[in-house]
Amino acid sequence: MQIQVGIITVSDRASRGLYDDLGGPALKAAATGQGWSVVAEALVPDEKSDIQRAVRELIHRGAHVVLTTGGTGVARRDVTPEAMREISDRELPGFGEVMRMRSLELTPNAILSRSLAVVVGQALVISLPGKPQGAVDCLGFVSGAIPHCVKVLQEIPTSC
Repeated sequence: MQIQVGIITVSDRASRGLYDDLGGPALKAAATGQGWSVVAEALVPDEKSDIQRAVRELIHRGAHVVLTTGGTGVARRDVTPEAMREISDRELPGFGEVMRMRSLELTPNAILSRSLAVVVGQALVISLPGKPQGAVDCLGFVSGAIPHCVKVLQEIPTSC
C-alpha cells in the first residue's frame, strides 16, 4: 500500500509571510525519503480552527497520514495538541512518549515538547516539533510504526 501523506506547517509568522516555511519542506523530503507520496500541503496560523480545518481537508484529499510541524511547545500560541485532541477519535500516547524519550538524547529541551499522535477517522495525525530538524528527527523515531498503523486504520471492518 502506498502511504499518502499530507503536511501542515503551523506558524503565525510563516503564514503571514514574515519568514520562509522550512519545516514543511523538511518533512516533505523526509516523507518522500521513506517512499511515501505527499498528496497535499498547507500553511496555517496558530489557530485551533485553522489547524483542524487543514487536517480535515488533507484527509479529505486522500492523506492516510497527516504530519503537522509547529505549535507543540509551551508558548501561549502553541495550540496544536489541543486542536488535535478536539477532533481525534483516540490518542496514541506511545508516539509522543517515544519522540520525547529519543529527543532527550539530543536536547534537554525535549522535555518541553507536547508532540503527539491521534487518529482522526481512518487517518493517523502526528504533531511534530516546529524546528525542521526536530520534526524530521521525531518522524524518524516513529516511522517504523507508521505503515502498520495506516494498514490497520484503512482496514474495513467485517460484520458478523
